[in-house]
Amino acid sequence: MENRIYLCIDLKSFYASVECVDRGLDPFRVNLVVADPDRGGGSMCLAVSPAMKALGVPGRCRVFEIPKNIKYITAKPRMSLYLQKSAQIVGIYMKYICPDDMHVYSCDEVFIDATDYLKMYKKSAKELADMLRNEVFRETGICATAGIGTNLFLAKIALDIVAKHVPDHIGILDEESYREHIWFHTPITDIWNVGHGTAARLAKLGVYNMYGVTTLPESLMYKTFGVNARFLIDHAWGRESCTMADIKAYRPSTKSISNSQILFSDYSTKDAKLIMNEMLDTQILQLVRQGFVTGLVSLYVGYSKDINKPLVASKKLTGFTASRATLTDAFGYMYDTGIDERFPVRRIGIALGNLIPADERPITVFTDTEEEEREISLLRTIAAIQDKHGKNSMLRGRDYEKCATLRARNGMIGGHNAQY
Repeated sequence: MENRIYLCIDLKSFYASVECVDRGLDPFRVNLVVADPDRGGGSMCLAVSPAMKALGVPGRCRVFEIPKNIKYITAKPRMSLYLQKSAQIVGIYMKYICPDDMHVYSCDEVFIDATDYLKMYKKSAKELADMLRNEVFRETGICATAGIGTNLFLAKIALDIVAKHVPDHIGILDEESYREHIWFHTPITDIWNVGHGTAARLAKLGVYNMYGVTTLPESLMYKTFGVNARFLIDHAWGRESCTMADIKAYRPSTKSISNSQILFSDYSTKDAKLIMNEMLDTQILQLVRQGFVTGLVSLYVGYSKDINKPLVASKKLTGFTASRATLTDAFGYMYDTGIDERFPVRRIGIALGNLIPADERPITVFTDTEEEEREISLLRTIAAIQDKHGKNSMLRGRDYEKCATLRARNGMIGGHNAQY
């Protein structure tokens, strides 16, 4: 197989850097925190400026965890601004890189298959990474770091670990240098896709780094991790079979849509059910907009401070539908039969799965097509009004209840303030 070269470029402390630049401030000199002050000291910091990271403040912490002796500016999240800036920066990359050779991994990180561009621009991989970083800084004032690798995994590890410890903030890895510099790196959770659960299971096997994974029998790995063992074994050796072409060609075998939220305070089970139904109405309208019907529904309810085991339930429907009445009944049944009314609720998640195009659904004896079509027609009208006049232009009476969150969330992106 042809050797390829990948770049992974990350925008440094992206949200905080955008806020600093917007204020005419240097993110490497000014202490700034992106967090919603209206949510109190327990609110999560979405980002801190590089200046604060240099003082030992982690990028993701709660406001109350910031040392009291550090003075800083608090910037309320403005998700629309960040997404606009992200789109601008992707546009900068696209002046030099074809979209087929680029994968936008998140709003502040991209993967690039640089192989064919090294000869085109007569540059080394490091020079190409520098060219892109400099162009982003020139046009936006945002600094970036980069990782270079002979596969996607190594490019990501070069970014996440190596780039932090070299003066030019461009990390470079191949399989040989990976084994030399990363095999014994701890904590193992610094490795891409190794979460705390995986680390805990490896610790039970006496393994605390990627070299340790290479010493375990494959049979034991598969017994412990199932099919995911293949990824761990390959990554332990610095191997990755997935290419940019594979990413571009990927099509999921099933479709689903989901929504979740962490409530601002503890909710009674009665009020939490209202929130669940608000979320469901939003998902149903999304279903109708996309022209899909669902055959599987799932519910997650987490209690405050994890004082009780969460409610996790799924229900396969007798057919495929986008009917609000049918879906509300299904979620109501899962909620009412599974909820423990003794404990307050803090987290809710819902999902509609096994989506298929509405015009391809099989009709069963349980389907009242005439009644359902009237209901779908009404939902299409509601969706059209909201699309034209805003999501809060048409609401239910319950959405004005004191405990309701839909009106506030309609002004957010990703659960955070969207406004400039």
